[in-house]
Amino acid sequence: MGPDRNGVRASGRRASTAAAVTLVCALTVLAAPGTAFAAPDPTPATSGSPSAPATPPPDKDLEAVQAKLDALYHDAAVATDAYNAAEEAADKQSAAIVDLAKKIVKGQQKLDGLKARAGRAAAAQYRTGGLPDSAKLLLSDNPSQFLDGAGRVLEGQRATKGLIGELTQTQQDLKQYAADAADRWNELEAGRKAKAAAKKKIQQRIAAAEKLQSSLEKKQKERLAELERAAADKAQTAWLDTGILDEIHTKATAAGRKAVAFATAQIGKPYVWGAEGPDSFDCSGLTSQAWASAGRPIPRTSQEQWKQLKHVDVKDMRPGDLIIYFDDASHVAMYVGDGAIIQAPRPGRTVTLGGAGTMPILGVVRPDA
Repeated sequence: MGPDRNGVRASGRRASTAAAVTLVCALTVLAAPGTAFAAPDPTPATSGSPSAPATPPPDKDLEAVQAKLDALYHDAAVATDAYNAAEEAADKQSAAIVDLAKKIVKGQQKLDGLKARAGRAAAAQYRTGGLPDSAKLLLSDNPSQFLDGAGRVLEGQRATKGLIGELTQTQQDLKQYAADAADRWNELEAGRKAKAAAKKKIQQRIAAAEKLQSSLEKKQKERLAELERAAADKAQTAWLDTGILDEIHTKATAAGRKAVAFATAQIGKPYVWGAEGPDSFDCSGLTSQAWASAGRPIPRTSQEQWKQLKHVDVKDMRPGDLIIYFDDASHVAMYVGDGAIIQAPRPGRTVTLGGAGTMPILGVVRPDA
């Protein structure tokens, strides 16, 4: 004897329903306001982590120290962008899962209602002796009853066909919702791991930089700060010497003025990686929140800002535009006019006003193009 296919289908439906219920229960956590995945505390840096000397380096090596610090903070900035991207994706995936869970609940309720309708139809047929309307019609010898019966049969057939079609479609929808939810859940888990890895890298690089700085004597730290200022001034002077400000005459838009006003109000607040206010910011957290305050939401990370926003020539930039720095688009600042930017520079620093040409410019993007 062959397998009971009805039993197999019923078993499959029960398993699908149980999986859906489990998913919905699990997702109520995701739907709760403020819920987020907490990345595990990073383990202490060991092999493979940047190391720093325990004794102060000779004064003649301070330029090498500065280069090392720049590299460490650059690595931390790249990892911060990866962390922010993973966090943004997780928010979207969580919202999608919650939406799918709601659809699964609604679809299951609809399926239960359709099954109840089918059960009532079967019970009615049983009460009439089990003969379908079509059979009763054939047995009738009354022309009037025959015509009336023919209409009811056709109506009943259409209703039955519609009920079966709706049952089938609802079951298919539930199956697809469950598959989509499983895919989003896998993406969410992969993103959680990426976020944890980025967090660990950020903390390792910052710890290495802090260790390197702490190994310096007071006079060396002062000299290092002088070297950093001199390098920034040299880069800004070289940029201004190109005559670029003679070409930049565009005024800010109303939205741009609002964004600049927001960024200006944050001057003095500390840089914290992954932060987007109100008390601290990272570089793209500052620019994204500034433009959100102006009513123009933009991507969260500097790399996505570079990818998604309209590119404009440096000579055409106006206050409120964003300047993207370094070949990997790992830093962003807001142009505020007269060759100046407002930026959240790096760990240990605060939101500050600086020169637009102090770092290698990749390009300029316009949030309100």
